[in-house]
Amino acid sequence: MAPADRTTARFIDLHVVQSVPFANLNRDDNNSVKTVRYGDADRTRVSSQSWKRAVREYFQDSFGERALRTRRIGARVTRLLETERGWPSDLAVRAGQHVAAGSSIKFETAKDSPVLTTNAMVYVPETAVADLADLAEEHRKALENGKDIKKAADKSVLPQDRIDAILRTRNGVINLFGRMLAEVDDAGVDGAVQVAHALTTHGTDVELDYFSAVDDVTSAWGDTTGSAHMGHAEFSAGVFYRYATIDLADLARNLGGDRAAARELAAGFAEAFILSLPQAKKTATAPHTIPDLVHLSVRTDRPLSYAAAFEKPVRSHREDGGYAGPSRTALSDYAQAANTLLGNRGILTAGWASLDEKDLAGLGVRVDSFPELLDTALNAAFPEAAA
Repeated sequence: MAPADRTTARFIDLHVVQSVPFANLNRDDNNSVKTVRYGDADRTRVSSQSWKRAVREYFQDSFGERALRTRRIGARVTRLLETERGWPSDLAVRAGQHVAAGSSIKFETAKDSPVLTTNAMVYVPETAVADLADLAEEHRKALENGKDIKKAADKSVLPQDRIDAILRTRNGVINLFGRMLAEVDDAGVDGAVQVAHALTTHGTDVELDYFSAVDDVTSAWGDTTGSAHMGHAEFSAGVFYRYATIDLADLARNLGGDRAAARELAAGFAEAFILSLPQAKKTATAPHTIPDLVHLSVRTDRPLSYAAAFEKPVRSHREDGGYAGPSRTALSDYAQAANTLLGNRGILTAGWASLDEKDLAGLGVRVDSFPELLDTALNAAFPEAAA
């Protein structure tokens, strides 16, 4: 067996400590704050799915390219044909039906709607909508002479292999986050990034916020009492530990070995992970903080989460209060101990940037800003691009 390569960058680990005030970034099915019990203490939790969506939205806005995840791909094509290409409504609807029914994915009909939906969500570059519309244009005569699809046995007049080929297309977002689409051969893409559920570094309590809404007419006239609406919502506050890792080998494979593109995508993901925030309840809480600390390490051997640094809940500072400072110290202490235990192997570079004035020796080299921290890590991970 060949010895493990201890010189080539394989993973970029991202560790974030971030204070979030009174908020509910990610609600469960009862609109409650998501929690996890860890280290015998209840913590506030934000699911990886929630934060990944925030990262994806930030990334797409920055890059200017978007991906579309939907079961309504046929309806999306219908709208494009109607609004941008002037197709008559009934023919555009039929085209959308034949797109939805024409791939290898099974479809569903509805009793009260001509719109078909696929059984599984497709995840395609947004440009795929125009590609599917082009395919409908190419087969417009067949669609005009064809029939509406009303039941599962009806067949599309559009070529299945052409639709499947469009559903296999990918862009940077899909190369980063991956895609599950088992129904279409060779459409699956293994994600190159892994994101952990964020959790508070300390125990938290969920707060009930009672609210009432004033009726403006009642308020103006003063002819009766009481509110127009009342209820309660759940919130919490705390300092979160967030962790993600980029598998550079997986990313390079998804890109066919294009190292320049891999660096660009890794940079985009890292920035998005650092600066994004889930948007739930944003109008009621405006929780738009930035990280207190970001620590990046480029490793050759394996990814390494420091979540265990907070298995023992952090206590607030005895004199000054607050959890952010003790959380930063706990992260540094754990990183130093963990890497010592591992024999200080596998780290190409490690650094950090923070609001904290205190030195954190366990986190590598301090730099002044998040952009400088990113550049340092990326130059170590992609030395040929930095040269």
